[in-house]
Amino acid sequence: MSRLTKGADALLRLEGATVRFGGRPVLDAVGLDVAEHEIVCVLGPSGSGKSTLLRAVAGLQALDAGRVLLDGRDQSGVPAHRRGVGLMFQDHQLFPQRDVGGNVAFGLRMHGAAKSEQALRVGELLELVGLPGSASRAVASLSGGEQQRVALARALAPRPRLLMLDEPLGQLDRSLRERLVVELRELFSELGTTVLAVTHDQGEAFALADRVVVMRDGRIAQSGTPLDVWQRPADAFVARFLGFDNVVPATVTGAAADTPWGK
Repeated sequence: MSRLTKGADALLRLEGATVRFGGRPVLDAVGLDVAEHEIVCVLGPSGSGKSTLLRAVAGLQALDAGRVLLDGRDQSGVPAHRRGVGLMFQDHQLFPQRDVGGNVAFGLRMHGAAKSEQALRVGELLELVGLPGSASRAVASLSGGEQQRVALARALAPRPRLLMLDEPLGQLDRSLRERLVVELRELFSELGTTVLAVTHDQGEAFALADRVVVMRDGRIAQSGTPLDVWQRPADAFVARFLGFDNVVPATVTGAAADTPWGK
């Protein structure tokens, strides 16, 4: 059992979170806690409900039942822009008419920060994400990896209490994704950022997360540390999803399993 399954120190708590589309539950009474400074990756195939979960926490999708609590406060009726969370999408959604600095400063401007504070914070974040001195660059001149870094800096700028990532590396090539996921892990650890990320990529989730949550058909199939989930899949679905193809029935008696391959 992970340290966050229970306890009053949860920054984020979902209680019986349910979303239905056309009468069908896309989120089915999901319960989930995320502790402060924890990195949780929600993993699952397309249609498992992971992105709907993220949108519900952000306030972009209303719940049909259940509650989302942040710092113990029920978020029912609280609009997305007042929840104090950051959200970064797969396609980055940068503003093409603004330069890099203008993109990173967007949230700060919306919060009424002074221009001097905006400039200082933008400089700090661009340094942090490995793009020092790039505030005046045009968005169109950036590579995919650079755009991902700018989107991350923009999401971090207002100092959100919870940062949520929706397939953040999904549009990047494999080698770049493998490098950036390590950098993200180091960055979040350095900042102490609380992160809830969704992905369908097992390698990405296992490299980034303190805890992995595997979803199936709107429910949580398994939750645990990456090592726990990898070594002890909860059922055949989780095992196959993680890439274990040789799953067969067996009869366990004492310390022995009687399988089609022998005892």
